[in-house]
Amino acid sequence: MKIAVPTRGEQVDDHFGHCQAYTVFTVSDNKIEKSETVPSPQGCGCKSNIASVLKQMGVTVMLAGNMGTGALNVLNRQGINVYRGCSGDVRQLADAFLQGNINDSGEGCHHHNGHDEGHQCNH
Repeated sequence: MKIAVPTRGEQVDDHFGHCQAYTVFTVSDNKIEKSETVPSPQGCGCKSNIASVLKQMGVTVMLAGNMGTGALNVLNRQGINVYRGCSGDVRQLADAFLQGNINDSGEGCHHHNGHDEGHQCNH
């Protein structure tokens, strides 16, 4: 299994479509085996090719801060399950997911160019 996280520094970037990069964790036997950084494409996440790039890499899970409905739909169509409302250190987040401690907040970004308040993961 592979997990992708929109990243800025070592932290979850709260806005999927404008992150610096994606951290992709390769998981085996419910443990992180390796991580790699995938540069973010130019332009909005939902209008870029990032969903298909991540799918080709084998990503099946996206742990994200916030994203609009367009991005959610594009990722879901590629077979990537999205968990929104996440924040904090990307490695700790991936570990928490593997322990079954992450749930989707069910909240999306309603203002494409606005700044929504950050959400903590639903542990």
